[in-house]
Amino acid sequence: MHRIPWMGPLVANGLRSVIGAENVTALEETAYALEDRVQRFWRKDEPPKTYWEVPEQPVPATTASPPPAATPGSAAGGAGAAAFRPTDVGPAHAAWSAPGDGRWVPIADRVHPGDAPRLYKTLLHPDPNRSWAELFIVAVDLARVDVHLMAGSREPAATTEEGKPYERPAKIPEADHERLLAAFNGGFMTEHGQWGMRVDGVTLVRPRDQGCTLARRRDGRMQIAPWTRLSTEESDMQWWRQTPSCMVDEGELHPLLRAPQVRNWGATLDGNTVIRRSAVGLDRDGKVLYVGISNHTTAPAIALGMQHAGASTVAQLDVNWSYPKFLLYEPGEGGALAPVALASGFEFSEDEYIRKRSLRDFFYLTRKTPAPSTATP
Repeated sequence: MHRIPWMGPLVANGLRSVIGAENVTALEETAYALEDRVQRFWRKDEPPKTYWEVPEQPVPATTASPPPAATPGSAAGGAGAAAFRPTDVGPAHAAWSAPGDGRWVPIADRVHPGDAPRLYKTLLHPDPNRSWAELFIVAVDLARVDVHLMAGSREPAATTEEGKPYERPAKIPEADHERLLAAFNGGFMTEHGQWGMRVDGVTLVRPRDQGCTLARRRDGRMQIAPWTRLSTEESDMQWWRQTPSCMVDEGELHPLLRAPQVRNWGATLDGNTVIRRSAVGLDRDGKVLYVGISNHTTAPAIALGMQHAGASTVAQLDVNWSYPKFLLYEPGEGGALAPVALASGFEFSEDEYIRKRSLRDFFYLTRKTPAPSTATP
């Protein structure tokens, strides 16, 4: 199931219609628990590993760059933009880490190689009991990067009258291909929690009060907070997507993440189930977006890892092996865009999100459009 991209979703969704969702959940939890038991036996002495080269001497850290002044013929935040680099945080567990854990490495822009980096990546090993539990995190400079939300062709399944006839492109518009940097997965299916979503002025699924909400305001600012804090400002939002309760809110870990049984953050699965997970977070100033994709982690492990990286608020996105992914885009043969995985092991196709319609919702990142020049001739 981990080697054939369509196998896991097909089996799970097919079985739900035959034996019911609760029985499928029991099967999944049993399978994941058995897999984890086998991994802990065979890999107990395996040291944590790294996936990319980390420079010996990191450049000094800075805060997110200010909105760039555009110059003729340059992309926003080009070569002349102020440098952006998150602060190195070091390993999540000093005695249980790979070389370079917690050090931020710039992600090169293959289209504009002379530009200051807009994206950085780091790797953490957030679970001291599992050396193979990895958390890949990308830090995004929101001063020079726009975040977009796209509904999938099927999910989230609409539950509102206005949402049912909504036409879903389900792939990144060609008009955005020239500015495209990256894309990553969205949230749960509607049946797994009824978490809300609004895009293009259409509410597909109504919001839930306890939902952690990732929202983009009309002025471009990003927010992550419980819906109860954001609901009065909905008219000022360009789009929003809900997830289960905020894992971290205003710097504080959710109390239930310390509980023995954590079910809120696994859709139907237990939050302590060891699976691939994904999450988004914002720093305290709302200037840096953190996107995390994990391997073999529990809900508490990914939450603590995201918090360690610098996120003051954290929302979990989709889980399970097939869905979480972070893809970068660069010119391929003939100049057409081609996706490249952030690290090995993520499932994707050559047309993922750009030429192939996605069944599930997703987010994508583009270089900011240069502001109109105010210089007089």
